[in-house]
Amino acid sequence: MNSAPNFKCGYITIAGRPNVGKSTLINQILGRKIAIISEKPNTTRNRILGVKTLPDAQLIFLDTPGIHQPSKELNKYMVQTALKTAKEADLLYLMIDAAAPWRENDLFTLDHLKRFSQPVILVINKIDLVNKQDLLPLIDRSRTLSGFKEIIPVSSTLPDGIDHLLQVTIPFLQQGPALFPEDMFTDQAERFWAGELIREKIFNFTHQEIPYSSAVVIEDWEETEKLIRIRGIIYLEKDSQKGIVIGEKGAMIKKIGQASREEIEKILGHKIFLDLRVKVSENWTKNEDRIKRMGYR
Repeated sequence: MNSAPNFKCGYITIAGRPNVGKSTLINQILGRKIAIISEKPNTTRNRILGVKTLPDAQLIFLDTPGIHQPSKELNKYMVQTALKTAKEADLLYLMIDAAAPWRENDLFTLDHLKRFSQPVILVINKIDLVNKQDLLPLIDRSRTLSGFKEIIPVSSTLPDGIDHLLQVTIPFLQQGPALFPEDMFTDQAERFWAGELIREKIFNFTHQEIPYSSAVVIEDWEETEKLIRIRGIIYLEKDSQKGIVIGEKGAMIKKIGQASREEIEKILGHKIFLDLRVKVSENWTKNEDRIKRMGYR
Protein backbone atom coordinates (compact mmCIF):
# COMPACT_ATOMS: atom_id res chain seq x y z
CA MET A 1 0.00 0.00 0.00
CA ASN A 2 1.47 3.35 -1.05
CA SER A 3 2.71 5.59 1.78
CA ALA A 4 5.10 7.93 -0.08
CA PRO A 5 5.67 11.28 1.74
CA ASN A 6 3.70 13.39 -0.77
CA PHE A 7 1.04 10.79 -1.56
CA LYS A 8 -2.56 12.02 -1.41
CA CYS A 9 -5.81 10.19 -0.80
CA GLY A 10 -9.46 11.12 -0.46
CA TYR A 11 -13.12 10.50 -1.17
CA ILE A 12 -14.89 12.23 -4.05
CA THR A 13 -18.68 12.09 -4.32
CA ILE A 14 -20.17 12.43 -7.81
CA ALA A 15 -23.53 14.15 -7.42
CA GLY A 16 -26.10 15.43 -9.88
CA ARG A 17 -29.63 15.03 -11.14
CA PRO A 18 -30.72 11.75 -12.71
CA ASN A 19 -29.25 10.73 -16.08
CA VAL A 20 -26.40 13.24 -16.35
CA GLY A 21 -23.79 10.47 -16.74
CA LYS A 22 -22.41 9.93 -13.23
CA SER A 23 -22.16 6.16 -13.57
CA THR A 24 -20.65 6.41 -17.05
CA LEU A 25 -18.02 8.78 -15.65
CA ILE A 26 -16.95 6.47 -12.83
CA ASN A 27 -16.78 3.50 -15.23
CA GLN A 28 -14.66 5.55 -17.61
CA ILE A 29 -12.31 6.75 -14.86
CA LEU A 30 -11.72 3.20 -13.65
CA GLY A 31 -11.50 1.70 -17.13
CA ARG A 32 -14.00 -0.99 -16.17
CA LYS A 33 -17.69 -1.31 -15.40
CA ILE A 34 -18.63 -1.11 -11.72
CA ALA A 35 -21.88 0.88 -12.04
CA ILE A 36 -24.81 -0.17 -14.19
CA ILE A 37 -25.95 2.27 -16.84
CA SER A 38 -29.13 2.90 -18.79
CA GLU A 39 -30.63 5.66 -20.91
CA LYS A 40 -33.48 5.74 -18.39
CA PRO A 41 -33.08 8.04 -15.35
CA ASN A 42 -32.78 6.84 -11.74
CA THR A 43 -30.93 3.65 -12.62
CA THR A 44 -28.50 3.95 -9.70
CA ARG A 45 -30.10 3.31 -6.31
CA ASN A 46 -27.11 2.69 -4.05
CA ARG A 47 -23.80 4.30 -3.23
CA ILE A 48 -21.19 2.72 -5.53
CA LEU A 49 -17.50 2.95 -4.54
CA GLY A 50 -14.70 2.92 -7.11
CA VAL A 51 -10.96 3.21 -6.45
CA LYS A 52 -8.47 4.83 -8.84
CA THR A 53 -4.86 4.47 -7.71
CA LEU A 54 -2.27 6.67 -9.43
CA PRO A 55 1.48 6.96 -8.71
CA ASP A 56 0.93 10.04 -6.53
CA ALA A 57 -2.64 9.63 -5.27
CA GLN A 58 -5.55 7.32 -4.57
CA LEU A 59 -8.91 8.74 -5.60
CA ILE A 60 -11.91 7.02 -4.02
CA PHE A 61 -15.02 7.84 -6.03
CA LEU A 62 -18.56 7.51 -4.75
CA ASP A 63 -21.25 7.28 -7.43
CA THR A 64 -24.68 8.26 -6.11
CA PRO A 65 -28.35 8.11 -7.12
CA GLY A 66 -29.63 11.14 -8.99
CA ILE A 67 -30.79 13.95 -6.71
CA HIS A 68 -34.35 15.00 -7.44
CA GLN A 69 -37.53 15.99 -5.65
CA PRO A 70 -38.83 12.58 -4.56
CA SER A 71 -42.39 11.32 -4.38
CA LYS A 72 -42.21 7.60 -3.51
CA GLU A 73 -40.46 6.17 -0.45
CA LEU A 74 -37.88 4.48 -2.71
CA ASN A 75 -37.00 7.81 -4.31
CA LYS A 76 -36.68 9.42 -0.87
CA TYR A 77 -34.24 6.66 0.09
CA MET A 78 -32.22 7.31 -3.09
CA VAL A 79 -31.97 11.06 -2.47
CA GLN A 80 -31.08 10.54 1.19
CA THR A 81 -28.34 8.11 0.11
CA ALA A 82 -26.92 10.66 -2.32
CA LEU A 83 -26.91 13.51 0.19
CA LYS A 84 -25.44 11.39 2.99
CA THR A 85 -22.68 10.23 0.64
CA ALA A 86 -21.96 13.83 -0.37
CA LYS A 87 -21.76 14.94 3.24
CA GLU A 88 -19.12 12.31 4.06
CA ALA A 89 -16.75 13.05 1.13
CA ASP A 90 -13.62 15.22 1.02
CA LEU A 91 -14.51 16.73 -2.35
CA LEU A 92 -17.69 16.98 -4.42
CA TYR A 93 -18.23 16.78 -8.15
CA LEU A 94 -21.47 18.40 -9.25
CA MET A 95 -22.22 17.05 -12.71
CA ILE A 96 -24.54 18.76 -15.18
CA ASP A 97 -25.50 17.99 -18.79
CA ALA A 98 -24.00 20.43 -21.31
CA ALA A 99 -26.90 19.79 -23.68
CA ALA A 100 -29.54 20.48 -21.02
CA PRO A 101 -27.87 22.55 -18.29
CA TRP A 102 -29.22 23.95 -15.06
CA ARG A 103 -32.60 22.33 -15.04
CA GLU A 104 -34.77 22.40 -11.92
CA ASN A 105 -33.14 19.33 -10.36
CA ASP A 106 -29.65 20.72 -11.09
CA LEU A 107 -30.49 23.80 -9.04
CA PHE A 108 -32.16 21.60 -6.41
CA THR A 109 -28.91 19.59 -6.14
CA LEU A 110 -26.74 22.71 -6.04
CA ASP A 111 -28.87 24.15 -3.25
CA HIS A 112 -28.23 21.04 -1.14
CA LEU A 113 -24.49 20.92 -1.89
CA LYS A 114 -24.09 24.57 -0.85
CA ARG A 115 -25.03 23.49 2.68
CA PHE A 116 -21.91 21.34 2.92
CA SER A 117 -18.43 22.63 3.68
CA GLN A 118 -16.50 20.61 1.07
CA PRO A 119 -15.08 22.21 -2.08
CA VAL A 120 -17.13 21.60 -5.23
CA ILE A 121 -15.85 21.03 -8.75
CA LEU A 122 -18.44 21.53 -11.48
CA VAL A 123 -18.19 18.82 -14.13
CA ILE A 124 -19.96 19.75 -17.36
CA ASN A 125 -20.60 16.42 -19.07
CA LYS A 126 -21.69 15.47 -22.60
CA ILE A 127 -19.70 18.25 -24.28
CA ASP A 128 -19.63 16.07 -27.41
CA LEU A 129 -23.35 16.86 -27.84
CA VAL A 130 -22.98 20.67 -28.03
CA ASN A 131 -21.14 23.20 -30.17
CA LYS A 132 -17.87 24.34 -28.63
CA GLN A 133 -18.87 28.01 -28.92
CA ASP A 134 -21.78 27.31 -26.55
CA LEU A 135 -19.48 26.11 -23.75
CA LEU A 136 -17.99 29.48 -22.78
CA PRO A 137 -21.39 31.13 -22.11
CA LEU A 138 -22.38 28.05 -20.08
CA ILE A 139 -19.16 28.25 -18.03
CA ASP A 140 -19.69 31.98 -17.46
CA ARG A 141 -23.27 31.41 -16.34
CA SER A 142 -22.19 28.60 -14.03
CA ARG A 143 -19.67 30.85 -12.29
CA THR A 144 -22.48 33.22 -11.31
CA LEU A 145 -24.42 30.43 -9.58
CA SER A 146 -21.79 29.30 -7.08
CA GLY A 147 -18.16 29.55 -6.08
CA PHE A 148 -17.00 26.37 -7.81
CA LYS A 149 -13.33 25.62 -7.22
CA GLU A 150 -12.97 24.43 -10.81
CA ILE A 151 -15.24 24.06 -13.84
CA ILE A 152 -14.18 21.14 -16.04
CA PRO A 153 -15.90 20.22 -19.34
CA VAL A 154 -15.77 16.49 -20.12
CA SER A 155 -17.31 13.78 -22.24
CA SER A 156 -17.54 10.60 -20.19
CA THR A 157 -18.34 8.52 -23.28
CA LEU A 158 -15.56 9.52 -25.72
CA PRO A 159 -13.69 10.04 -23.26
CA ASP A 160 -12.54 13.64 -23.29
CA GLY A 161 -11.24 15.74 -20.41
CA ILE A 162 -11.09 12.84 -17.92
CA ASP A 163 -7.31 12.94 -17.33
CA HIS A 164 -7.47 16.71 -16.81
CA LEU A 165 -10.29 16.26 -14.31
CA LEU A 166 -8.21 13.78 -12.31
CA GLN A 167 -5.16 16.05 -12.25
CA VAL A 168 -7.27 19.00 -11.11
CA THR A 169 -8.80 16.83 -8.37
CA ILE A 170 -5.57 15.66 -6.68
CA PRO A 171 -4.61 19.01 -5.05
CA PHE A 172 -7.91 19.01 -3.13
CA LEU A 173 -7.14 15.68 -1.43
CA GLN A 174 -5.43 15.25 1.91
CA GLN A 175 -1.86 14.07 2.22
CA GLY A 176 -1.76 10.53 3.53
CA PRO A 177 -1.41 6.84 2.67
CA ALA A 178 -3.69 4.86 0.35
CA LEU A 179 -6.74 3.42 2.10
CA PHE A 180 -7.22 0.50 -0.30
CA PRO A 181 -4.82 -1.99 -1.93
CA GLU A 182 -3.45 -0.81 -5.29
CA ASP A 183 -5.18 -3.63 -7.21
CA MET A 184 -8.61 -2.99 -5.64
CA PHE A 185 -11.15 -1.09 -7.76
CA THR A 186 -14.44 -1.48 -5.83
CA ASP A 187 -15.84 -2.75 -2.54
CA GLN A 188 -18.93 -4.32 -4.07
CA ALA A 189 -19.71 -7.91 -3.19
CA GLU A 190 -20.20 -10.26 -6.13
CA ARG A 191 -23.80 -11.00 -5.08
CA PHE A 192 -24.66 -7.30 -5.13
CA TRP A 193 -22.99 -6.80 -8.50
CA ALA A 194 -24.84 -9.77 -10.02
CA GLY A 195 -28.17 -8.36 -8.82
CA GLU A 196 -27.32 -4.95 -10.27
CA LEU A 197 -26.47 -6.43 -13.67
CA ILE A 198 -29.81 -8.25 -13.76
CA ARG A 199 -31.59 -5.02 -12.84
CA GLU A 200 -29.70 -3.21 -15.62
CA LYS A 201 -31.10 -5.65 -18.17
CA ILE A 202 -34.62 -5.04 -16.85
CA PHE A 203 -34.04 -1.30 -17.35
CA ASN A 204 -32.73 -1.83 -20.86
CA PHE A 205 -35.29 -4.38 -22.07
CA THR A 206 -38.55 -3.16 -20.48
CA HIS A 207 -40.42 0.13 -20.59
CA GLN A 208 -42.81 2.50 -18.84
CA GLU A 209 -43.13 1.79 -15.10
CA ILE A 210 -41.57 -1.70 -15.15
CA PRO A 211 -37.90 -0.68 -14.52
CA TYR A 212 -38.87 1.61 -11.64
CA SER A 213 -41.13 -1.01 -10.07
CA SER A 214 -38.49 -3.75 -10.14
CA ALA A 215 -35.94 -4.95 -7.61
CA VAL A 216 -33.60 -7.92 -7.74
CA VAL A 217 -32.71 -10.00 -4.71
CA ILE A 218 -30.05 -12.73 -4.96
CA GLU A 219 -31.42 -15.45 -2.71
CA ASP A 220 -28.85 -18.17 -3.24
CA TRP A 221 -25.21 -18.30 -4.39
CA GLU A 222 -23.53 -21.70 -4.59
CA GLU A 223 -19.96 -21.76 -5.86
CA THR A 224 -17.92 -24.77 -7.00
CA GLU A 225 -14.71 -25.04 -9.04
CA LYS A 226 -16.63 -25.48 -12.29
CA LEU A 227 -19.86 -23.56 -11.76
CA ILE A 228 -21.55 -20.76 -9.80
CA ARG A 229 -25.26 -21.35 -9.29
CA ILE A 230 -27.18 -18.13 -8.73
CA ARG A 231 -30.85 -17.95 -7.84
CA GLY A 232 -32.41 -14.50 -8.11
CA ILE A 233 -35.87 -13.11 -7.53
CA ILE A 234 -37.19 -10.21 -9.60
CA TYR A 235 -39.77 -8.35 -7.51
CA LEU A 236 -42.46 -6.19 -9.10
CA GLU A 237 -45.33 -4.12 -7.70
CA LYS A 238 -48.31 -5.44 -9.67
CA ASP A 239 -49.55 -8.75 -11.07
CA SER A 240 -49.97 -7.09 -14.48
CA GLN A 241 -46.23 -6.35 -14.56
CA LYS A 242 -45.32 -9.98 -13.91
CA GLY A 243 -46.66 -11.15 -17.26
CA ILE A 244 -44.72 -8.45 -19.09
CA VAL A 245 -41.40 -9.39 -17.47
CA ILE A 246 -41.96 -13.10 -18.09
CA GLY A 247 -43.10 -12.40 -21.64
CA GLU A 248 -44.89 -14.59 -24.15
CA LYS A 249 -43.80 -18.20 -23.61
CA GLY A 250 -41.11 -16.88 -21.23
CA ALA A 251 -39.32 -14.91 -23.96
CA MET A 252 -38.58 -11.75 -21.92
CA ILE A 253 -37.32 -13.46 -18.77
CA LYS A 254 -35.15 -15.67 -20.98
CA LYS A 255 -33.73 -12.57 -22.70
CA ILE A 256 -33.01 -10.88 -19.35
CA GLY A 257 -31.45 -14.04 -17.94
CA GLN A 258 -29.24 -14.78 -20.95
CA ALA A 259 -27.87 -11.23 -21.20
CA SER A 260 -27.27 -11.13 -17.43
CA ARG A 261 -25.55 -14.52 -17.35
CA GLU A 262 -23.24 -13.65 -20.23
CA GLU A 263 -22.10 -10.42 -18.58
CA ILE A 264 -21.68 -11.98 -15.12
CA GLU A 265 -19.58 -14.75 -16.67
CA LYS A 266 -17.44 -12.17 -18.47
CA ILE A 267 -16.81 -10.19 -15.30
CA LEU A 268 -16.25 -13.12 -12.93
CA GLY A 269 -14.44 -15.35 -15.43
CA HIS A 270 -16.51 -18.29 -14.25
CA LYS A 271 -19.28 -20.46 -15.70
CA ILE A 272 -22.69 -19.34 -14.39
CA PHE A 273 -26.02 -21.08 -13.99
CA LEU A 274 -28.63 -18.38 -13.44
CA ASP A 275 -32.15 -19.16 -12.25
CA LEU A 276 -34.52 -16.17 -12.25
CA ARG A 277 -38.01 -16.13 -10.78
CA VAL A 278 -40.57 -13.30 -10.81
CA LYS A 279 -42.67 -12.41 -7.77
CA VAL A 280 -45.00 -9.56 -6.79
CA SER A 281 -44.60 -7.46 -3.65
CA GLU A 282 -47.50 -5.06 -3.97
CA ASN A 283 -46.51 -1.37 -3.99
CA TRP A 284 -43.12 -2.12 -2.44
CA THR A 285 -41.59 1.18 -3.65
CA LYS A 286 -44.03 3.04 -1.38
CA ASN A 287 -43.45 0.93 1.75
CA GLU A 288 -40.38 1.60 3.89
CA ASP A 289 -40.22 -1.91 5.41
CA ARG A 290 -40.49 -3.60 2.00
CA ILE A 291 -37.83 -1.28 0.58
CA LYS A 292 -35.47 -2.44 3.35
CA ARG A 293 -36.29 -6.09 2.59
CA MET A 294 -35.20 -5.46 -1.00
CA GLY A 295 -31.76 -4.54 0.33
CA TYR A 296 -32.06 -0.75 0.28
CA ARG A 297 -30.90 0.43 3.71
